[in-house]
Amino acid sequence: MGVVNVTPDSFSDGGRFLDADAAVAEALGQAAAGAAILDFGGESTRPGSEPVSIAEERRRVVPVIERVAAAGTGATLSVDTSKLAVAEAAVAAGATYVNDVTAFRGDPELAGLVADRGLACCLMHMLGEPRTMQRDPRYEDVVDDVRAFLEERLAFAVAAGVAEERVMLDPGIGFGKTVAHNLELLRRLGELVAIGRPIVIGTARKSFLGRITGRAVDDRLAGTIATNVIAFERGARVFRVHDVAPVVDALAVAAATVSGAWTETTSSTTTTTS
Repeated sequence: MGVVNVTPDSFSDGGRFLDADAAVAEALGQAAAGAAILDFGGESTRPGSEPVSIAEERRRVVPVIERVAAAGTGATLSVDTSKLAVAEAAVAAGATYVNDVTAFRGDPELAGLVADRGLACCLMHMLGEPRTMQRDPRYEDVVDDVRAFLEERLAFAVAAGVAEERVMLDPGIGFGKTVAHNLELLRRLGELVAIGRPIVIGTARKSFLGRITGRAVDDRLAGTIATNVIAFERGARVFRVHDVAPVVDALAVAAATVSGAWTETTSSTTTTTS
């Protein structure tokens, strides 16, 4: 899942894709690099971020989705929003997937849109809201608490008419979690996989990687790859990243190692295999 932040204040890319032309080019590049899902967001959810209006969020993402849909990349187009009106406009523009960091708590009617239109969706765990989520987050047991939350939100979505097979679940790495919480979720990810729905992992460039490695945000690719490979080995199957090509390669090698099966891929620079 390639991330395309059409925002001025994302922690990860500093607003480089607020311009529609830049966002479209980034999305097309990510699709060419192997992204199966392109996730467009018009509102930052970094810690401490402030909400934006429906009109502004819609203005940012809808023209980009329209243009990428017209380009016919073959990738699934996702809108990263918790607002019904934004999702409706994005779906009209070509999106078929809703990534809601509030898990249908921000706007419960969003579940009805997903159900009625037969969309896929991702429901994420977040403690509180972006403005406050990193203020001393506490859990009895972070994995048990996140699992209970995701099970409850999955049940809510299904009760609203969303087909269970169209739901993915995200433990919300970095969303109201300390470094220790994030590492515990990754270490015990199998307990979330046991819910029975595909698990989405979003660790890309996040601050806990910087806390561990001492690296600035633009230098956290190695940490991102490490967490995604570990998550894959523990059962995650969707990986939300900014650096698509290197993560695709890392996961291809991880998958070949875990399964023992692989298909040879050649390039102009490859002359031998081993």
